[in-house]
Formats: sequence, structure tokens, C-alpha cells
Amino acid sequence: MQRRYLGLTAAAIAMTMTLTGCGSGSGGDVTLQLVAADYGHGKSNGSQQYWDQLARGFEKKHPGIKIDVHVYSWTDVDKKVADMVDSGHAPDLAQIGAYADYAAKGKLYSADQLLSIPTQANFTPSLEEAGEYKRVQYGLPFGASTRRLFYNKKLFAQAGITAPPQNWNDIAHDAQLLKAHGVKMPFALPLGPEETQAETLIWMLSGGGGYTDSIGKYTIDSPENVRTLTWLKDNLVGKGLTGADPAKLNRAAAFQAFADGDVGMLNGHPTLMKQAEAKGIDYGTVELPGTKGKAKATMGVADWMMAFKQNGHRAEAGKFLDYVYSDKNVEKFSGEYGLLPVTTSASQAMQTDDKYAKLHGFLKQLANAEFYPANKTSWPLISKTVKAKMGAAVHPNGNPSGVLTDIQNTADAADSAAE
Repeated sequence: MQRRYLGLTAAAIAMTMTLTGCGSGSGGDVTLQLVAADYGHGKSNGSQQYWDQLARGFEKKHPGIKIDVHVYSWTDVDKKVADMVDSGHAPDLAQIGAYADYAAKGKLYSADQLLSIPTQANFTPSLEEAGEYKRVQYGLPFGASTRRLFYNKKLFAQAGITAPPQNWNDIAHDAQLLKAHGVKMPFALPLGPEETQAETLIWMLSGGGGYTDSIGKYTIDSPENVRTLTWLKDNLVGKGLTGADPAKLNRAAAFQAFADGDVGMLNGHPTLMKQAEAKGIDYGTVELPGTKGKAKATMGVADWMMAFKQNGHRAEAGKFLDYVYSDKNVEKFSGEYGLLPVTTSASQAMQTDDKYAKLHGFLKQLANAEFYPANKTSWPLISKTVKAKMGAAVHPNGNPSGVLTDIQNTADAADSAAE
């Protein structure tokens, strides 16, 4: 760690010397354009409101810098930024789902070119590492979550189930009991195109596998992953325990069905809590069950903030990002949208605050969570391929091994092309 901080200090000194002689290039006010994703559930709590309020607070402290924020749905925001970059009009800042491709093309400032030392050092270590491309941090984590198994306590009690599942056999057994008592979706398995890559990784980790190995090589068709998808096909989908075709069920629909009281169990992230509570659902959460006990790890997800070089506003972007990642603003965003804070200090504050007691279980898992291989430039293509094919793998007539092999071949080709 000492070597790392010495490196940061040197970078900070160099940055200070550079920034004292630069600015907007014209000596006048600078307007930073930020494109961000919407985490809200309608106009009442849309992210535009959060960013507008944050921007006004920043502008009062830095009257020479204006912040122009444009918020888009998750369906559109990544493509919006890609189109802007491709047309030669990159935003100064983007808060989206992936950073590696832009980093690989040299379009982004690195974290140590932007942030003060205290800000950069404050990121949760697992999230900081997930934001690195070739061991340099370009992706600044923004909003994180982990996954736990949610279950409906009322439906469990009606089916005579006295404890939440601890392993896969328990899941299959409990799902059978729930089905026998008329539950529409004993276990909701959303492998529809919205977020297939997430549900897939959750199950891969539960089965001892994952998308990649310890050195970052894709292992999509590993024996562990084949066994996992085969188990889902044979023990849940094939026995009619999912209540819907997984290939056609999206995560948002599964969450809504849980909030409506139609789902016995599903894998979920913290935002489901508010949604379920709003409908009066009495629920519980447990760590993800694995083959014979708790899963080796849960899935973690982080979205990313990045700063583009094109407009040359490094100093101004850095000042704004230091403000964005202050404890007050990180805690406010996390509390508003039911997400986990991405900084160590904000995480510690949340863990000691009883107001966030229901988030504590999710938060404790973050340090050891496993993330998408977002540092690989091939990941967007692989994620898209998983979305297109994985639902068919667990169909009663599907071929899990064949589907995983097809995706592996695509992954190997994409990695070879990137070398």
C-alpha cells in the first residue's frame, strides 16, 4: 500500500503543476456536460432531480463552472454516450454501465489525473479494482449493489416452510411446496433480455463457477457452469417451478410479481426492498444458497463514472468529481435509491446507522463480491450474447452445454481480436 500512495502523491504533484497553468482554454466560464443514467421509478424520484440539486450546490461553491446534466433511461444511456463519442462530441462526464472500451482507446482520464488523493483512496477496494483497465483506474464506481435471496414469509408459512433455503436442494424442495399451495411463481428466474447476464452470474457463482477465472480468462463453458445450468433446467424449469418461461421473464417483471405477492423466492438487490414494502410484502433475505451450503460469493454490480479527455476540462471535472464523491452526496444518493455506497467512509457510516439496518446484510457482502469482467473490452459483446442465448439454455428442451460452448467460442474470438 505504501508504494501505491507514493505513486498517487507523485501523480498529484504533477497534476497540480499542470492544472495551475490550464483551465478552460479561454479564461472564461466552463460548462461541463454530464450524461447520467436514471435510477428512479418515475418523475417523483428521478435521477434528474438528484443531479440538478447536486449541480446547483456545486456551482455555488465554484461559480466559474457550470454543470449541464442530461439523464436517460438505462435502456438508452449507454448507446447515447457511444453515439456522442462516435460523432466526435463526447460529454465531459458520463455515468453509465461500462468504461473499458473507452479506456482502451485512450479517451478517458485516469482517476489519479482527476481526483484528490483522499477521494481516490476512499473507494471501496473491491470496487476500485473492478474499475481498473490494465491496472490503471479509469472507471469510478457510482452506485453498487450485491445480491441476496428474497423470500415471501407469508407464502412460506402457508406452505408449511419454517426456514429459508440454505442450499439448492432446499430451493427445489421449497419450490415444490409453494407450487402445491398455488403460488404462481415458486421461484422467479428472470433470464429475459433485460438483465440475463446478472441472473446468470448469480447462479454460476452459486455453483462454484463464474464468467472468468482468477487471471481474467473466460470460463463460460466450465464444468461447474454446465452443471449449474443443467440443474436449473432439470430441477426448476423442467418441473414447472418457475411459473413462466425464464427466457421471456425480465428482472423488472419478476420484481413486480414479487411485490404483488405472486413469487415465493427470487434473487434480488436492495432496491427490491422498497418496492416490496410499498405493497406490504413481508419478506426476508438470506445469503445466496449454493450446491451444499452458502454460495462461495455473491454477485456485485457497480455502475461507472468516467471523464472524457476530448474537451480538455480535466481540472474542472476533477473538482466536480471530488464534490460528487463527498460523504454527504454519496450517502444521499445511496439512501435515495436503495444502493450501496462506493466509498469506505460512507459504507462505515451506513453500517453503524440503524436507519439502514436492512441494507447491512448487502453491505457486508460487498468486500468479497465478484463483479462482471467490465475491465475487458469484449465484455459488452459477451453480455449481449448472454442476453440473447442464455434463456434457451434452461428450456426443458434446451442444451446447456451447447449454449455455453457457443458463448465461450464468441468470447475467445472477441478476446483474440482485442489482443
